[in-house]
Amino acid sequence: MNVTDTSTDDLRVGVIGLGFAGSTHLDAFTDLPGATVVALAGQEPARLEELGRSRGVPHLYADWQDLVARDDLDIVSIGVPNDLHHPIAMAALQSGKHVFCEKPLATTGDLAAEMVAEAKAADRVLEVAYNHRRRADVAFLGDFLADDPIGEIYHARASWLRRSAIPGLGSWFTSRATAGGGPLIDLGSHVLDIALHLMGEPRVVTASAVTYNELGRRGRGGGTKVPASSDGTHAFDVEDFASALLRFDTGASLLLQASWASYSKNHEDIEVELLGSTGGARLHVDDYSTEGTLTLYSDVEGVPTVARPAVHVPAGHHRTVIAGFLEAIRQGEGASAPRYTNHYGEYALHRSRVVDAIYASAAAGHEVEVEGEAL
Repeated sequence: MNVTDTSTDDLRVGVIGLGFAGSTHLDAFTDLPGATVVALAGQEPARLEELGRSRGVPHLYADWQDLVARDDLDIVSIGVPNDLHHPIAMAALQSGKHVFCEKPLATTGDLAAEMVAEAKAADRVLEVAYNHRRRADVAFLGDFLADDPIGEIYHARASWLRRSAIPGLGSWFTSRATAGGGPLIDLGSHVLDIALHLMGEPRVVTASAVTYNELGRRGRGGGTKVPASSDGTHAFDVEDFASALLRFDTGASLLLQASWASYSKNHEDIEVELLGSTGGARLHVDDYSTEGTLTLYSDVEGVPTVARPAVHVPAGHHRTVIAGFLEAIRQGEGASAPRYTNHYGEYALHRSRVVDAIYASAAAGHEVEVEGEAL
């Protein structure tokens, strides 16, 4: 292992993946100070060449193994199908590199646990792209809730619903083997992350869930994301709708829902609502709106009140989470600097365990316990 000294130099980054996730990671690392993308890997030659040329990346690879084998990289950024997260991250961590991984951490909780254990053993930062918690309105709510204005939060609702936007019928997205699941692991994990983050990271102890595949298996619900096709290389063997009641170790609960396709909302509808003993808070992002997303509920001298804070939500949530990732690495540099405690991906592992339990409950037809490591 010969990872470069980054105490004064830019952190050297290799990005794997040429699709939305990979190119988003690439642009964020390229734009942020303190990092230089020196290598890019992907299996679409024309796209690889175009991104390398337009972003000024000098070293291009068809195979991710060749990129990870470089001994001059500090960071490997993973933006590829979910089933590749684990093997790439393990190889990168074992060679002494920090890892930034698109969510979910892995297709199963057991694989995610191996990644977290390897990050701890290597003392490398493992961060996951739960970028929606970095929204300005979520940050505002986090600061607001720090003063306990709504009392004890006893129940929450979190959902990400689509009317007709399955991301590629017949693509890797709709194969359990490559994706790990459908909208629950894709969209639901984001709003689960937001809810747990705002509630102070309670541990989920049980899940009671149902999943359905009513539209996707009939070739419907593809929308305009990717044309629906029965000629895809993967079967549609994931859900298109999921609903779960989660119970926490604090006694609180959360109703979680996610859909790629359902006869309900006309477009993207993201919501997290918190019910407290003295007030409530609601985040509602309608069709990716950037204004008017927050509502606060309380009583003033016994009279119900409603407040709508004016918070503008700029784009660039991936950029924000990657900036925090770089900061965590920098804070761990030097003999006297603090190490990477709480930067090993533990919180993302818990989300993976919860997703596992939801799928297990839906398959079994009854409530199940959530496996859990101490956070």
